[in-house]
Amino acid sequence: MQKIIAVFFLLLAPHILKAQEPAKVLSSVFDEALTDRTEYNNLEYLCKHTKGRIAGSPAAEKAIEYTRQALISAGADTVWLQKVRVPHWVRGTEKCTVTSSVHGTKDLAITALGLSVGTNENELTSNVIEVHNFEELKTLGIQSIQGKIVFFNRPFDNKLINSFSAYGGAVNQRTTGPSEASEYGAIAVIVRSMTQSLDNFPHTGVTRYADSVNKIPAVAVSTLDAELLSQWLKTDPSLTLHLVSSCRNYPDTLSYNVIGEVYGSLKPHEYITVGGHLDAWDIAEGAIDDGGGCVQAIEMIRIYKKLGIKPKRTMRAVMFMNEEMTGTGGKTYAEEAKRKGEVHYAALESDRGVMSPRGFGFEADGPKLEKLQTLASWFAPYNIRDFDKGGGGSDIAPLKALGALQIGYIPDSQRYFWYHHSANDTFEQVNIRELQMGSAAIASLIYLIDLFDL
Repeated sequence: MQKIIAVFFLLLAPHILKAQEPAKVLSSVFDEALTDRTEYNNLEYLCKHTKGRIAGSPAAEKAIEYTRQALISAGADTVWLQKVRVPHWVRGTEKCTVTSSVHGTKDLAITALGLSVGTNENELTSNVIEVHNFEELKTLGIQSIQGKIVFFNRPFDNKLINSFSAYGGAVNQRTTGPSEASEYGAIAVIVRSMTQSLDNFPHTGVTRYADSVNKIPAVAVSTLDAELLSQWLKTDPSLTLHLVSSCRNYPDTLSYNVIGEVYGSLKPHEYITVGGHLDAWDIAEGAIDDGGGCVQAIEMIRIYKKLGIKPKRTMRAVMFMNEEMTGTGGKTYAEEAKRKGEVHYAALESDRGVMSPRGFGFEADGPKLEKLQTLASWFAPYNIRDFDKGGGGSDIAPLKALGALQIGYIPDSQRYFWYHHSANDTFEQVNIRELQMGSAAIASLIYLIDLFDL
């Protein structure tokens, strides 16, 4: 009987070892990520030395060179820059004062929306009309809105557990609200900041004008001042706003995506992309959005090289440029991949912050999704449990046309919009442990997808 058992285990041993090997690799990946400060130091440099690295700015160019050098230091087999056309929008002087015969005068905390036109150094003064949605604009009509400043004041729905869902339910005020208001003759727009936090940090973000409308100045106001303005309007609907915003759009300019590779050992002409966007709003250090995602991609390269992990496919870490305004970094990357006939197996984007990892979202269905969800068992020791349908991101979305599996890194979302697009997005908001856990999770997931051909 003992001989039979011995033979059984002898036959089974290779399968047991095969199952154990990935677990050992993951353990090594987490050990390395959690005991090395390289990515944290990389993020600190980006935040403190390339603050406000909006596409087309000198700070963005400095960030490009720094991350190029960081990829070389991480051991990437090759590193290069990919040309990208980007907008050149510059913020200028901005000030907004509310004047009320009942309440007095107060300066509001505001910031211009990206790609907005300005007031051309002149002060724009008018009455204010508060609305919460586009249907109210339609009901009020041109007779009530023409010549006024429209104040969009729809807050996040805090009943929604997923803060990204709450953001999605409010953000159209910022992206298309100025165009909607312009249709009814508004002369400017002031938008409640896209955050569930009540604070005095105005949150910027891009606005997009319809071709058919007159472009009008658009600014965001902090949530505390949005609350104050709404209260003042209730008792003094004739109050006035005085707005100065000298932001300006210049002709498009040239910038770069930064790309580093680890060559594949068996299928070098198949690619797996991991990336974040290098640009950040000019008022922010861009730690949460999205310097953290960039250093996590670089960290994957460093970990693989340090531990001697040899992927079957070629791994790319990509720092996409210009996600915040017109997304040309991701579009250019996919266009060039198509032109070269590249095979893109999968792509992961980290652009939801660097809080504690919860898991990953996959843009897949049926048996494909079920296979990907089996990966959850490998992450149970690290308390990373959410492997769900979803995923993707704006920079990797163009790769869908090339067949790339879309993956989104999903950290805890509850604090993300406290910092998003604001001067509150600083290096000090990042917890090193959470950043490292996320990097280990990303490197481990990509290793398993490559290993098991998922």
